[in-house]
Amino acid sequence: MNRILAVDDDQDILEVLQLILEDSGYQVNTLSDGHLLFEKLNEELPDLILMDIMLNGLDGRDLCKNVKLNIRTHDIPVIMISASHNVSDVLKQECAPDDFLAKPFDINTLLIKIQRQLAA
Repeated sequence: MNRILAVDDDQDILEVLQLILEDSGYQVNTLSDGHLLFEKLNEELPDLILMDIMLNGLDGRDLCKNVKLNIRTHDIPVIMISASHNVSDVLKQECAPDDFLAKPFDINTLLIKIQRQLAA
């Protein structure tokens, strides 16, 4: 069973993501505080990370960059989620995420993007 780590400071979004993904057969861990990302990654490496860009005082793009620069985590696909950023801007950054999803998102699109990244 593939493991997904969902990182968002909105507890309601985390609950929805967890329900959708678990119903689709994924094991899901959630994290509402981006400051604890690497502590969580030290406990267990997920097969994919879903991460919001705006994380209560943190920029998810910076966290993504740190994930991609870390030798232990650089191969983990990262899908960024945001209601306020443009996909072309996010995917052009240094150490860019593997994909991007705009909020509000379609459940089927989310699942397709996850399947595509896990199959890569």
